[in-house]
Amino acid sequence: MEKIKLAIVGVGNCASSLVQGIYFYKDKTSEEAIGLMHWDIGGYKPNDIDVVAAFDIDRRKVGQDVSQAIFAEPNCTMVFCQDIPEIGTKVSMGRMLDGVSEHLVNYADKYTFVPSDAPEPTRDDVIAILKESGAHVLVNYLPVGSEEATSFYAECCLEAGVAFVNCIPVFIASNQLWADKFESRNIPIVGDDIKSQLGATIVHRMISDLAKKRGVKIERTYQLNTAGNTDFLNMLNRTRLKSKKESKTEAVQSVCETRLEDENIHVGPSDYVPWQKDNKVCFIRVEGKLFGDVPMNIEMRLSVEDSPNSAGVAIDAIRCCKLALDRGKGGVLFSPSSYFMKHPPKQYPDGDAYRMTEEFINGFREY
Repeated sequence: MEKIKLAIVGVGNCASSLVQGIYFYKDKTSEEAIGLMHWDIGGYKPNDIDVVAAFDIDRRKVGQDVSQAIFAEPNCTMVFCQDIPEIGTKVSMGRMLDGVSEHLVNYADKYTFVPSDAPEPTRDDVIAILKESGAHVLVNYLPVGSEEATSFYAECCLEAGVAFVNCIPVFIASNQLWADKFESRNIPIVGDDIKSQLGATIVHRMISDLAKKRGVKIERTYQLNTAGNTDFLNMLNRTRLKSKKESKTEAVQSVCETRLEDENIHVGPSDYVPWQKDNKVCFIRVEGKLFGDVPMNIEMRLSVEDSPNSAGVAIDAIRCCKLALDRGKGGVLFSPSSYFMKHPPKQYPDGDAYRMTEEFINGFREY
């Protein structure tokens, strides 16, 4: 089978974990492949992905081979596969647009970015790079709040005929206008806002779903998150958080028996703690009533490396997009989106989303 040719927008921590993962599993067998939801998707293994194009705006990454750029500052994620050979793909200068929050430009912190002085590409330049590279799929790792920049790259994908995996909470797959565009061009899209392998959102959803199935009435809940990566630094600008909070909140609300009033639910990033680097710490509290209106509460703490926690999910989403391309299926992939993303066009309980995704992979109908 041919390789999956991948383009990446944003060579940050998530891209670093994704590329490391491709090489980490290179010499593994299915029995040795710990940490994957799927070893094989339609005949494609994790190491069947080749990075053929990449875009960033940081001086320390633009012009570098991807194998070097993924370890450049401000990236601070865990290195679990350091021996990555030169890939032969250099990071191209991307379009800045709203991809950088104003407060980051002169932020006095080693984990912020350094703007490149390379000229920004035109729309035609980006389309040409995608076409010349032969990219099948583009994965969007832009910072939260990058509305204009995400739209720019989505348009480039439509013109270049490249499938789109939208890992951030800018609503493309879940926006009917965008969904129709991808449907009319018969180009697959999976989105929006990637749901980590075992992260705060999936755990919070499972607790809420368990309460519903066990007859527990949830009255109040919160999810507080801290980390020290550039993603959390970016989100100190609260004006960029609207779609992120909506995405994370709706992911929890959608599995509750009854929707909670706004004042009784708080889900979202909370603060930037530099020394945590890519380690994300989540605190979840659920308050409710049991049999006889007897009160109960759950409190838990979850600590994960943020970027590797999403990389395995991204590898599956990329392979599902290529599978759709092979089958001539375009538009929103509803089943993979519901399983892999926080804010898909259609929300399903995770058990249903899992079953539907397995059916999609095995060639059954899409929902």
